[in-house]
Amino acid sequence: MIARIHYNGGGDWYNDPSIIPNLCRFIQSNTFVEAEDREIQVSLEDNNLFAFPILFITGHGRIVFNNEEAQKLKLYLLRGGFLYADDDYGMDPFFRTEMKKVFPDREWIELPFSHGIYSVYYHFENGLPKIHEHDKKPPVGYGILDDLGRLMVFYSYESNISDGWADPEVHLDPPEKRESALKMGTNIVIWALLN
Repeated sequence: MIARIHYNGGGDWYNDPSIIPNLCRFIQSNTFVEAEDREIQVSLEDNNLFAFPILFITGHGRIVFNNEEAQKLKLYLLRGGFLYADDDYGMDPFFRTEMKKVFPDREWIELPFSHGIYSVYYHFENGLPKIHEHDKKPPVGYGILDDLGRLMVFYSYESNISDGWADPEVHLDPPEKRESALKMGTNIVIWALLN
């Protein structure tokens, strides 16, 4: 199960409700992974947080974590949890600021195209696919690692992968863009489960 983080601050944490069900149905149809094809929503203060192997966060605006939420997310990640964040254009400065509350001593690293997340199931030799154009910048995958080098947080920037998971009529993405987004989403999930 993939749980979407319900955060405070006014950003639209809930946008595109079809994305997680669509991704999970794609994963069910194309891989060995059994995926729950409904969206679960969870607050970072919820004790059920630790029941989910993968957390997902997205949005277009402000994100705020209080101290308890930041500490609980840190504990979740250090105990083996995985966070996937997709910048849906506008959340980047807020997300980076809040993640500094979670890990003040850890820096984002840009993942090279050779990182296993780009080839664990489907092969993306040039890293993240570009699904939506925002600022004419190349897409970049960033990570935060634990002390053993495990990727705890994966952050897709200037790619907007999750928009490509939405129902076709939502963003009118061509089929090849949607397929590319769903395949990269599959890689993220499988990487999270295997590592």
